[in-house]
Amino acid sequence: MTDTSIPSADASLDEENVPTAATGEGEAADGGKEKKSAGEGELFAQSEIAADYIEGLLDILDYDGDIDELVSGGRPVVEVVGGRLQNLVGQRGATLEALQELARLAVFRQTGSPSRLLLDVGGYRATRRKELAAVAKNAVEKVKEHGEPVRLEPMSAFERKCVHDVVNAMSGVESESEGVEPTRRIVVRPAD
Repeated sequence: MTDTSIPSADASLDEENVPTAATGEGEAADGGKEKKSAGEGELFAQSEIAADYIEGLLDILDYDGDIDELVSGGRPVVEVVGGRLQNLVGQRGATLEALQELARLAVFRQTGSPSRLLLDVGGYRATRRKELAAVAKNAVEKVKEHGEPVRLEPMSAFERKCVHDVVNAMSGVESESEGVEPTRRIVVRPAD
């Protein structure tokens, strides 16, 4: 039996990384042409494939949205901005996660390689990242105050990555994921 699944990536965008649109070539300081790295070109090609797929989906659904293809943090990114897009995010981002997997599948079908594509609709991921930072800080405060582990609610891979990043940046605490999807959650505990 052949495995046709596409691996999911737990990594997310780092807030410090500034997205850059890739065009294949850029202007060098001396006015000449400078070639982009092959890796970044391949990543941008993946974001273009995914953007085409998402654009077709928006057309079918009769939704208006502007689509940006970029490369950020070493991964392809597609951002969709516009009004009336909340249905594409769904409850707690469930629809967005499903659309991201479909876009990754579209990339896989054209390139033959799995993609770590990140899809964002209406700035949902940036907003959710801020909310999760507050949840993580609150959990860290409870752990430091009571000295007992704190179990958070089940989260998607993107959400868990955001929380792990915040917890790992703080001293005296550590975090780990436990359980299996879709009830996989984070436990924050005092560091040994």
